[in-house]
Amino acid sequence: MGILTWIIFGLIAGAIAKAIHPGNDPGGWIVTIIIGIVGSFLGGAIGTYVLGWGDVDSFWSPKSWLLAIGGSILLLFLYRMVTKK
Repeated sequence: MGILTWIIFGLIAGAIAKAIHPGNDPGGWIVTIIIGIVGSFLGGAIGTYVLGWGDVDSFWSPKSWLLAIGGSILLLFLYRMVTKK
């Protein structure tokens, strides 16, 4: 995927993750893109190394979306655990 595709993918995945896991989350749309992209990498690593799903790199693949959204939700959960008072 190209860089523009990663940005769009990250924005959509991060927005869906924020909608599924509502609460006091950081930032606006730029942070949402970053959360989505980092969550995609995290979800892809889990899918590849833990679940053994192999390399999933298609934009339209349901596995890509599930892993990206799941990784973003995990990232938001970890953020809340670290910043919890």
